[in-house]
Amino acid sequence: MRITFERMADRRPVETLVERGDGVVFRMRGAGGGADLPHDLVHALVEQSLRVTDGIWGCVADGVVWGSMRHVSGRQPPHAAERSARLKKERAAAIQAAEHLADLVGRLARGDDVLPGEPGRAGHPVEALRAAAAELASAASRWARLAPGDTWAVDWKAPARNDGRPRRRAR
Repeated sequence: MRITFERMADRRPVETLVERGDGVVFRMRGAGGGADLPHDLVHALVEQSLRVTDGIWGCVADGVVWGSMRHVSGRQPPHAAERSARLKKERAAAIQAAEHLADLVGRLARGDDVLPGEPGRAGHPVEALRAAAAELASAASRWARLAPGDTWAVDWKAPARNDGRPRRRAR
């Protein structure tokens, strides 16, 4: 899946193009804007760094369509809306954990003293969280240097599971 974030001027919501592996394309507006690293980009970077398979972007890759997403092109699979709703319900706890994890790594990247024992660690070693935070701090600096209208593309690949088992696409 390719996710392309467009840097907007000032505090305007970020525009993101989501090109799923099945050929379906969406546009979405997301939090963040101007020089601030977009929330959805934070998720993409943190989830890849920490190999989160069932977070925000894993859900999108598997067929979840968030309310902020508008269909642009490509034929959606049969019963796409029902599948999306089912996956949101089945993965509610994992989605919430991904939100906490992105928040935790974001706070670490800003230099907040939030470890150890912080809720949201979800079994991730402190060293891995600190490495993800360093990557995020670097990404924030890179994003801030982009001019309005510039884009940052992420080729989001479903990371291998942390337990060594292959990742299975939800049905």
